[in-house]
Amino acid sequence: MGPQHAMQTAERLYTQGYISYPRTETTHYPENFDLKGPLRQQANHPYWADTVKRLLAEGINRPRKGHDAGDHPPITPMRSATEAELGSEAWRLYEYITRHFIATVSYDCRYLQSTISFRIGPEHFTCTGKTVMSPGFTEIMPWQSVPLEESLPTCQRGDIFPVSEMKMLEKQTSPPDYLTEAELITLMEKHGIGTDASIPVHINNICQRNYVTVESGRRLRPTNLGIVLVHGYYKIDAELVLPTIRSAVEKQLNLIAQGKADYRQVLGHTLDVFKRKFHYFVDSIAGMDELMEVSFSPLAATGKPLSRCGKCHRFMKYIQAKPSRLHCSHCDETYTLPQNGTIKLYKELRCPLDDFELVLWSSGSRGKSYPLCPYCSNHPPFRDMKKGMGCNECTHPTCQHSLSMLGIGQCVECESGVLVLDPTSGPKWKVACNKCNVVAHCFENAYRVRVSADTCGSCEAALLAVDFNKAKSPLPGDETQHTGCVFCDPIFQELVELKHAASCHPMHRGGPGRRQGRGRARGRRPPGKPSARRPKDKMSALAAYFV
Repeated sequence: MGPQHAMQTAERLYTQGYISYPRTETTHYPENFDLKGPLRQQANHPYWADTVKRLLAEGINRPRKGHDAGDHPPITPMRSATEAELGSEAWRLYEYITRHFIATVSYDCRYLQSTISFRIGPEHFTCTGKTVMSPGFTEIMPWQSVPLEESLPTCQRGDIFPVSEMKMLEKQTSPPDYLTEAELITLMEKHGIGTDASIPVHINNICQRNYVTVESGRRLRPTNLGIVLVHGYYKIDAELVLPTIRSAVEKQLNLIAQGKADYRQVLGHTLDVFKRKFHYFVDSIAGMDELMEVSFSPLAATGKPLSRCGKCHRFMKYIQAKPSRLHCSHCDETYTLPQNGTIKLYKELRCPLDDFELVLWSSGSRGKSYPLCPYCSNHPPFRDMKKGMGCNECTHPTCQHSLSMLGIGQCVECESGVLVLDPTSGPKWKVACNKCNVVAHCFENAYRVRVSADTCGSCEAALLAVDFNKAKSPLPGDETQHTGCVFCDPIFQELVELKHAASCHPMHRGGPGRRQGRGRARGRRPPGKPSARRPKDKMSALAAYFV
């Protein structure tokens, strides 16, 4: 189990009430801490009940050492649990926490260390071994017990033993193995890098950024990218790689916590140091580029042309390797794209805001897809948009690809999502939520599906205008056109199937025993007024008003 996964599992055990708060660096119990209370909770556990009952009867051994960081008490079990109750992964962590807690109040392990001196011919030898007198805490933590191979046979002074074999061993020195995650954590703590709560995040970050890979035995193997990056940093500014500067910052933070330093002075000094280092690094970036180009191809030389840049109107190159992105070599700009899907050009259509060609992201034939503008996705044009959003979340009031034009109503599963028509999905049309993974398959073999400007009188969702092929029309009387609400129209309800994960069921709202309508309010059109597309939220309304 990796450190990040272990921390997430510990937080889950904490929220479920099985252990105390896990984000603590304190290993010393306060004087008034009730040690017997958590211990009594384990008195009937099938694995360690005998040990706990004996400790309660004989009296516990209050821990004498530990570090008091001034935060939360050490991690302790709050109630008894079994593997069947927690599951295998959570149980492994819970078992270790519980065994460790019981061991902290157990007695010391006592053993007798013996040394035997003997002679073979003219050579003198000694052999040292251990004999356990009382197992103490190792009874509950057997992995710390005295190994059996360290025990010596019973012998008396003057005994003679036959020599069974004599040989000379020849070996060669070998380089040390890659660090395990546990060894890395030990070194980070030794050099003052991070805290117990932040160390798992740091290790997880270097794994996600492909600086290291986790191999068998939880060993961390540096990648070419990680090696080149470290050498590049070291060549420009060694302090960016060595633990000294990070350790110095951690010490200053500890002084602030102890009231021995002013946080304003520490903050100002630290920001000034890193600002100077940043400017020096930028001025010396050529050294990093030289190292990178030895092992990697330049970004401008990779990828294949896909879509045109809105600034220079030249083709940008699509780099498919994770993280997938678009790069304009002329403008020297890189645009991040959505991951875990396919990217292709979207009909050579352009964004009305920045003139970038749109691209289409798709998660597959059964998943959802949506167009996006590379520039808008990285530089949101509206205040209510976030980085990484596609056209299905854009609140532009007039763009034909935006949420304002293709949105239908609020998602039937999540509170914040809007169901948006996928105009590229025909003839197997789809309506997908722009927040969650809900996908509604509808109107198979329909010739055309459009979002109408009119709204449903019952749930206020946008109506859909559907044109069917005459030979495959499901409408009565050989009709080929129908406009209705996907939630309320009885004809459409039979033609819409909601897909969510592995389940599927007809999509509807209202009715006895059913979820009531939660569609986004579009409002009804006053009589005599021309139909107008109503925005789906306040920011869209403001944008429509001012634009």
